[in-house]
Amino acid sequence: MKQEIHPEYVDCTVICGCGETFRTRSTKPKIMVEICSKCHPFYTGRQKLVDTTGKVERFRRRYRKGAGAVEAVAKAGLPLADLPKTGQ
Repeated sequence: MKQEIHPEYVDCTVICGCGETFRTRSTKPKIMVEICSKCHPFYTGRQKLVDTTGKVERFRRRYRKGAGAVEAVAKAGLPLADLPKTGQ
């Protein structure tokens, strides 16, 4: 191995968002993580579904509105080809 090209390997404290801390070794003295083995659903057996961006609700609103438009076009007796394209 070449000398003087490798980073320094030091003791490191890892801090999770749940408050758990543990020590390991790394090139950084402190690492902050969002999830660890104490709070990860795979290890705990609990499922937490978090929809922070609202994608599911936005999908439901878009297609609920689209279904109403299809019904209105059908009620008016127009062909579905006259329905404007949405979401593109």
